[in-house]
Amino acid sequence: MKIVIAPDSFKESLGALAVAQAIERGIKAVLPDASTVCIPMADGGEGTLETVLQATAGQSRELTVLDALGRPRLAQWGWLQKQTALIEMASAAGLEQVAPIERDPLRADTFGVGQLMLAALDAGADTIVLTAGGSATNDGGVGMLRALGIRWLDQHDQLLPAGGAALLNLARIDASGLDPRLLRTKIMIATDVNNPLCGPKGASATFGPQKGATPEMVSLLDEALSRLADFSAQVLSRDERHSPGAGAAGGLGFAAMAWLNAQMRPGAAMVAELVSLDQAMQSADLVFTGEGSMDAQTLQGKTPMGVIEVAQRHAVPVIALVGRLGDGYQSLYDVGLTAAFSLTNGPMALEQACEQAAELLQARTSDIMRTWLKAASARTKHH
Repeated sequence: MKIVIAPDSFKESLGALAVAQAIERGIKAVLPDASTVCIPMADGGEGTLETVLQATAGQSRELTVLDALGRPRLAQWGWLQKQTALIEMASAAGLEQVAPIERDPLRADTFGVGQLMLAALDAGADTIVLTAGGSATNDGGVGMLRALGIRWLDQHDQLLPAGGAALLNLARIDASGLDPRLLRTKIMIATDVNNPLCGPKGASATFGPQKGATPEMVSLLDEALSRLADFSAQVLSRDERHSPGAGAAGGLGFAAMAWLNAQMRPGAAMVAELVSLDQAMQSADLVFTGEGSMDAQTLQGKTPMGVIEVAQRHAVPVIALVGRLGDGYQSLYDVGLTAAFSLTNGPMALEQACEQAAELLQARTSDIMRTWLKAASARTKHH
């Protein structure tokens, strides 16, 4: 019996590899001879770089860049086969690197992400995969583009300071210095976000508050990003502000699509390709996936959805093990999920569940495998 194990991490508890290994132990406890294939997964958020490097034997590289607040930080990026660079924007400008009291979406920027892209170009990359989850920024990606050679100027032809708020004073864009290597580089953005750049569902309104934005800041930043889109459209003769994903990572998605001709891809689908999940799924009898919390949002391209889509192509049943089953998770049954199970076996504090996640995963998997084998045995007798 071949079983593929392709979970995401459980945030603040276990990494994706540790989750996969716990599920594997649960399978082997009941079915020691099962052929198991562990493929840790991610959907473009924090941890994607680590997950893909583990699965592909890619190289981890590092570079000192400026973080979201302009402080030096050692950031990681990945070098994969076929001249492909993997850049996790959260490694350079991530929210987790900024203490809650320090968060300032008005001046946080993405310059460090651009520095990582330059390193990838210097290394000879002809494809750059940019993961767009977990940002501390709301600058429309102008910091990244500034590192890549674009100048953002006010009415006095002075360079704008860093951050999204400064875009309220944008008067001219000088793109003559944009690194010419980008014209021959394929750029893809991995994200599970479909938000546009501006408006009530835009980057500022939807994600600004978690980055420290007050309602007044949200309004100001939304106006600033709208101004960025206006001036960009004048130069480029096209407007990407309404494109799905333009609001990813505080508008980084907009910058990449508008100025770098980037292709937007669902994060889990992109990771599935990078780790060859399709190949692993061939001749599989069962697939386990999972994440910390599963609800209606999972349908929007999070890891279990990406795994379900691949499994559907091979007609393989999918079981999800999750920390919490939230509102609307049942909608996943309509797209191919076979069953979903919560880990906790009774009332339990979140801290306790996180501490015991590996043991709970193993125990729940063993329970499921016993049920699966009994049902398979009954089917065999019936036939």
